[in-house]
Amino acid sequence: MSDAEAELYSCILRFQQVTREFLGTLAELEMSEEELDAGLRRLTELGLLRSHSTDPALLVPVDPDLAAAALTAPIQESLQERRRQLDQIHVEFGRLRAHFLEGRRFDTGSIEVIGHLDEVRAALNRASNECREEVLSSQPGGGRAPEVLEEAISRDTALLARGVRMRTLYNHTARFNAPSQAYVAVMSGLGAEYRTVHDPFGRLIVFDRDLAFVPDREGSLGAVMVREPSLVRYLCSVFENAWAHARPFSDAAADGLESVAKELDGTILRLLAAGYKDEAIGRRLGMSLRTTRKHVADIMDTLGAVSRFQAGVLAARAGLLDHDESEDESKPGTGVRGAAG
Repeated sequence: MSDAEAELYSCILRFQQVTREFLGTLAELEMSEEELDAGLRRLTELGLLRSHSTDPALLVPVDPDLAAAALTAPIQESLQERRRQLDQIHVEFGRLRAHFLEGRRFDTGSIEVIGHLDEVRAALNRASNECREEVLSSQPGGGRAPEVLEEAISRDTALLARGVRMRTLYNHTARFNAPSQAYVAVMSGLGAEYRTVHDPFGRLIVFDRDLAFVPDREGSLGAVMVREPSLVRYLCSVFENAWAHARPFSDAAADGLESVAKELDGTILRLLAAGYKDEAIGRRLGMSLRTTRKHVADIMDTLGAVSRFQAGVLAARAGLLDHDESEDESKPGTGVRGAAG
């Protein structure tokens, strides 16, 4: 409504009942004949003006609240219908949501738990047979059992024969394991690649970057088979980061016993300082409990420490806990034994 139309309505309110001719004589309106007719039509369209019931020539103003109620009634009805439609959609799709959540409980397309070791081996063999491009594998532990390696040889040989690229991460301690050394020597000759790290992130096998196997809960011999693309891509990125910082596999003698021992000592020191017990350190580094305890005892003796806590303090003072592993390899005498000596 324009200001002129509002002024016209106010003028009619003062007289309550007026005619078109009378309004045309009012100088206070300052409206042309055309503007007056347009204004009266607009007020009538808005329901603010009506003709008298007994005399159509008389114009009568209408309560704005009544006019607004009449004007908005279709809008209110439309809104109520929309609300009914919204409520119906929520109810119907809510029922479908319940079915959806129920169905996800049984969805094995992206993640599947395999509870038994023989089923895990069958799934790995099937994935190997279907693999066409690449296998990524992280195998923590100081060495793999001879029977496990024997089973892996035939499977991995077939993969390499098909041109599949194979990359595997081991603990550094695998360099001391004779069966692992022999296995790596044979498979490397066929084109497989092996590197070692001091503390692998965990067990993992990925086929063609679209199917991954990770361990089931701790203590279980089962596995979890993952096909969900985002999860598989993330696991591959974890592997690639570890691979970039790993060292080519070689047996301890070829790499230098002192170098290997120094690196293991540094890792054990960091784990000791972090509060790890001997059992947990052994699991992390792939060493037996007996070997782990011997390393810990040697480190404490070298540092002159009488407790694990003191060993951490002395190592920190010597700067053995806050430098990069790559620096150790380029600076002689920076290991535990070198610093203590």
